[in-house]
Amino acid sequence: MNDWQNKYIAEYLPEYHRERIMEEIRQIRLEKIAMKSRPYRPGLFTRTMFNFANWMISTGKNLRRRYEIPAVKCNHTESFAH
Repeated sequence: MNDWQNKYIAEYLPEYHRERIMEEIRQIRLEKIAMKSRPYRPGLFTRTMFNFANWMISTGKNLRRRYEIPAVKCNHTESFAH
């Protein structure tokens, strides 16, 4: 190789690598934007656990209603066992 070729390679390669790196950065940014704009679609496990948690909450509310809140207000303290 002559001196002209060495100078050309020495000047061109770093610029080529810089452009390639900048293009990769642009591509990564575009992928991130695309991932953010995609609607959230939970998987089977996530949906199952969400439904299970909601079932547990509704069951707990029903149990509290059943056992903590009396069905009939009783104002007298009379015992039924005489």
